Amino acid sequence: MRPKSPRLAVRAVLIHQDRLLLVNAYPDGQSDLLCAPGGEVEVGASLPDNLVREVFEETGLMIEVGAPCLVNEFHDPGSSFHQVDVYFRCTLTGSAEIDPNWQDSEKIVTQWHWVTQADLTRLPHKPDSLGTVAFGGIDAPTYDPLEPIVR
Repeated sequence: MRPKSPRLAVRAVLIHQDRLLLVNAYPDGQSDLLCAPGGEVEVGASLPDNLVREVFEETGLMIEVGAPCLVNEFHDPGSSFHQVDVYFRCTLTGSAEIDPNWQDSEKIVTQWHWVTQADLTRLPHKPDSLGTVAFGGIDAPTYDPLEPIVR
């Protein structure tokens, strides 16, 4: 049975000292794929409020949410999974230090990486346009069409 609508998620494009924050995309080392921190939207809270909560849950960091910069959607052709991610430019409101003992409340995120633009070109990450959006100086929001999920 197909879901009635795609899953909606929010993600942070968070740059500090010319480095982008990435987290692991799957728990327990299932994949080395990295993504921007964030997650599923809870009904009844704004997209920015959801993003503040998700980033804190995954990293312990406090952020301020700015303008949207990317809409990315992906799906699993072999199942009914379809997700739309709305990315926002964010800034830290506190320290950039992540406690190495921090535990994601959902036990998915176990790795945090502050990466340079050069690092990003060598690391498996999604979406493909993340580097251009994060480091390319693009001010207008960008849209990534439907792409297959990667594990």
